[in-house]
Amino acid sequence: MTDLTQTWTPLPALLDDLADAGFADFHHRLNAAGHPAIRQGHGCVFRFIHEEGSRLTDLSESSGLTKQAVGEVVADLEELGYVERAPDPDDGRAKLIKLTERGGEARQTALSIFAEIEREWAERFGSERIAAMREVLEEARAGEDEPRALPFRPPSTPRTPPA
Repeated sequence: MTDLTQTWTPLPALLDDLADAGFADFHHRLNAAGHPAIRQGHGCVFRFIHEEGSRLTDLSESSGLTKQAVGEVVADLEELGYVERAPDPDDGRAKLIKLTERGGEARQTALSIFAEIEREWAERFGSERIAAMREVLEEARAGEDEPRALPFRPPSTPRTPPA
């Protein structure tokens, strides 16, 4: 009998390996661009925060993480100078988490790096293939009927080893 673990890798595992490699490359470049303190776990804020700011509950819901977990990330990013808390103009009891000038610059840098990585993949594997991969992945993500499950790894567990 053939051991499938030696001859076949499930697609979700391949996607996880690609994500690991992509994020390792991304964080190396982000570090070189002057943002060495940003970790992958900070993505639950940078990825989902709105331009005008977001409530902690909205970040939690969008990321699929608990309010406590996102609150810890926000506190860390606040200490690092990437976000600040401001009064919510619609609810005096609530706070909005907003990117600081440094946070906005880091987010723009991150988006540029992601675009650069995707362009490099297109050069390496062919732009049509990367476009098709993106289309399939976006369709698969859009087809999810279930609420977003918690991530496999908590935000305090980095996917990439320290440099």
